[in-house]
Amino acid sequence: MVYNPDDDQTTLVQWKDGSWQELKKVQISPEKSLIPYSPHNNLIAHHVVLFPSAPLEYGTPQALLNDIRTYIRRYVDISPEFEHIAAYYALFTWIHDAFNELPYLRARGDYGSGKTRLLLIIGSICYKPIFASGASTVSPIFHILDSLGGTLLIDEADFRFSDEKSDIVKILNNGNVRGFPVLRSELAPTKEFNPRAFHVFGPKLVATRGYYTDRALESRFITEELGGQPIRSDIPINLPSVYQEEARTLRNKLLLYRFRMLHNAHVNTDHIDRRLEPRFNQIFTPLTSVIEDETMREHLFTLAKRYQDDTVADRSQDTEAQVLTIIEELARTNSTLSVKEVTDQFSERYGSGYEHRITPRWIGSIIRRNLKLRTRKSNGVYVLQLSNTAKLKQLYERYGVTISGLGDFGDVRST
Repeated sequence: MVYNPDDDQTTLVQWKDGSWQELKKVQISPEKSLIPYSPHNNLIAHHVVLFPSAPLEYGTPQALLNDIRTYIRRYVDISPEFEHIAAYYALFTWIHDAFNELPYLRARGDYGSGKTRLLLIIGSICYKPIFASGASTVSPIFHILDSLGGTLLIDEADFRFSDEKSDIVKILNNGNVRGFPVLRSELAPTKEFNPRAFHVFGPKLVATRGYYTDRALESRFITEELGGQPIRSDIPINLPSVYQEEARTLRNKLLLYRFRMLHNAHVNTDHIDRRLEPRFNQIFTPLTSVIEDETMREHLFTLAKRYQDDTVADRSQDTEAQVLTIIEELARTNSTLSVKEVTDQFSERYGSGYEHRITPRWIGSIIRRNLKLRTRKSNGVYVLQLSNTAKLKQLYERYGVTISGLGDFGDVRST
């Protein structure tokens, strides 16, 4: 669908055999046809959702990227690295439905750091941008995403407390992988509650002041930190209205890009970086699949490696990392290793940081349930199996535990 604000009309654009035409209606079957939303629809009239007005020639993909970067640089002060990423992300949103996973883009900083400006400028050139805020209620967001798709933009997206806001967090948690709709109950005309699946998959841009406590949610974002330096002198303090026309021109070019590129887009498995954990490859590889510049791809994977290192550093403060540290140290000089020994060492080194009593049962549950290391009872005592050195190495690496050497471990008994 396209919307031309000059004549206040909406139409459909059909792409076929390398050319396009505008239509008032597209007949899908004798019983089914597509018609555009009314130009007087509240979401369109109030610019909650933005559309292109007509396909426009852009030349080459590189020329289109240069136009996007010039537009972003004119109004937003961000790092050159993130400027490239943002341009590619805007491009990616127009063909995102060719992929099954995708990352999110985030601006983080205090008030006055330019988060809202970044969201507005970059969001205005994304695919069907849907402008919302942290104050928005959840129900319309579910309905808009389910009916229109597009790119969700949320300003002041620091959600921590209310149930309503946690529902928005569910959109973020479920929306980066295709096939995981959010189920909600709705009141039917018969006054019965009927479950309904809302599809929330799609690109998202958010602005926050802080971090999310959920590490899984944090791992979905490519983040730009704002407010660390003075704003460039050529950045306009007040956003001129001409940016809207510039954004519409870019949306028109990006619509033609979508027509030409959508059915050729796919995940390029050659871009998978084996240095990264599967989650980070899952998030970053779809975006790198639209990046032709090898240097830029390397920049993005360097960023992904930095995010992974930060995640490992966070994990290294967990109880699981502390238990693994004790296991690694004791295994250096002991041919047998008991859970009680691990418990005693853990209690001596880390016990002051815990309010509850450190017991072998608690340590054993961490080993079994959290670290997935097998234990069994043999001859009246518990046995901790450490023969799987590959599993141990993987755990040490995941939790940032320094490996000084691994021997051949046999079964280790615990009293």
